[in-house]
Amino acid sequence: ATVVTLGVLCLPIMLREGYPPALATGTVAAAGTLGQIIPPSIVLVLLGDVLSSAYQQAQLRMGVFSTDTVSVGDLFAGALLPGLVLVLSYLLWVFIAAPARPAAVESPPVAGPAPRVGVALLAPLGLVLTVLGSILGGIATPTEAAALGAAGAIALALGRRRADLHMLFGCAMKAVEMTAMVFLILIGAALFSLVFKAYGGDHTVQNLLASLPGGLATAIVCVMLLVFLLGFVLDFIEITFVVVPIVGPALLMLGADPIWLGVMLGLNLQTSFLTPPFGFALFYLRGVAPESVATTDIWRGALPFILIQLGIIALVAFVPGLATALPHWLYGA
Repeated sequence: ATVVTLGVLCLPIMLREGYPPALATGTVAAAGTLGQIIPPSIVLVLLGDVLSSAYQQAQLRMGVFSTDTVSVGDLFAGALLPGLVLVLSYLLWVFIAAPARPAAVESPPVAGPAPRVGVALLAPLGLVLTVLGSILGGIATPTEAAALGAAGAIALALGRRRADLHMLFGCAMKAVEMTAMVFLILIGAALFSLVFKAYGGDHTVQNLLASLPGGLATAIVCVMLLVFLLGFVLDFIEITFVVVPIVGPALLMLGADPIWLGVMLGLNLQTSFLTPPFGFALFYLRGVAPESVATTDIWRGALPFILIQLGIIALVAFVPGLATALPHWLYGA
């Protein structure tokens, strides 16, 4: 929704003002995917459930009986700092790329009163902060926070006299479609995992990763590379439900911090929205971009932002505190 909205509202203006198509489309596509790592993020919600199961499996295999889990709130808190660093890195790249073409980025003054964008964003931003704050503060579970968000969105629509039965029915049907798709994939992934584990596949993967020279560091590099390559051809939901349950317990048994691992996987999965040929953000942007913009322009524009994301993954790998400091400060070690 974000990519389509930005593509319809902002992209034509950017092209008209002389921005290079690659820079304009890359900025729109990358900005539209930031919500997949900055809370509240559906990627982190799904990862939280899968990693919690993997964490419990790893503890059982090591003979440790504990009720500890990896909550969605842990991952939300862990992803905040890396997400902000990612935003700043995007901005830095735009500032670096834009001054090389001063004539292309200088916009003439707009006649008339400035649009009241800030005022219009106050209510939606307040709703987002309320939902996120209720989760981080331990006031509500993710399910309860989702209900709070839905109720708040309906209240905003009613307050602006934009709500009617047709709109509510459309939203409900979209929610049903999304839920059915996720659960269908989840059921298929669960059946695959049962057969895979029945034939000892999980132990094979664990032994393979444990036998790699370099221990956890080499195993993490191999798994991150696998997830990144799968992102070229698979959606993040399939990777989350099929791959993470297989490699997650093995990495956790090797000593990976579960929150750090979740943030690393979340950042990696975000690249799947931008990597051609099946990056969803690129597909959606292609659908709303003017015909004058070539598909190769969209792909070339996304490339610098993909490299930035890979750089942030490396940064979090070498500085784990970016992902673990805030959740440990909020909830304890």
